[in-house]
Amino acid sequence: MTAEGYRSLDDQLKQLKSVERPSVIAAISEAREHGDLSENAEYHAAKERQGWIEGSIAEIEDKISRAQVIDVSKLSGDQVKFGATVTVVDEDTEEEGRYQIVGEHEADVKKGKISISSPIARAMISKAVGDTVEVNTPGGVKAYEILKVEWK
Repeated sequence: MTAEGYRSLDDQLKQLKSVERPSVIAAISEAREHGDLSENAEYHAAKERQGWIEGSIAEIEDKISRAQVIDVSKLSGDQVKFGATVTVVDEDTEEEGRYQIVGEHEADVKKGKISISSPIARAMISKAVGDTVEVNTPGGVKAYEILKVEWK
């Protein structure tokens, strides 16, 4: 994963542990004070939220413990590889796109970040400026020309 992706996960983990977890514990405690737990909707909702929070914490801690963090700013080269920001042009529509190739959990197409395991990223890996890549999409095969490879 990128250093930015690692920081994002770490921030989520801190939020869950320091804000969300204490908040749900307080909500459970308050709901217990209302009496009969078998018919207490607030208690059941808080317990369900606690389960979700604890599951999220475990999942993020697992990702962080297995993470291999790559500082993209120290990478360079002409070939597309993990961490590269690639500018492409659709050869049919002439529409340009700019994507950074990141780890699976970091992917967010709206922010221009695509997963290393996505079809377009897999097609671009090891290619260079000027190369054309073909990607199988639900709408058929699309061809993209690589215009620029950057490292940020």
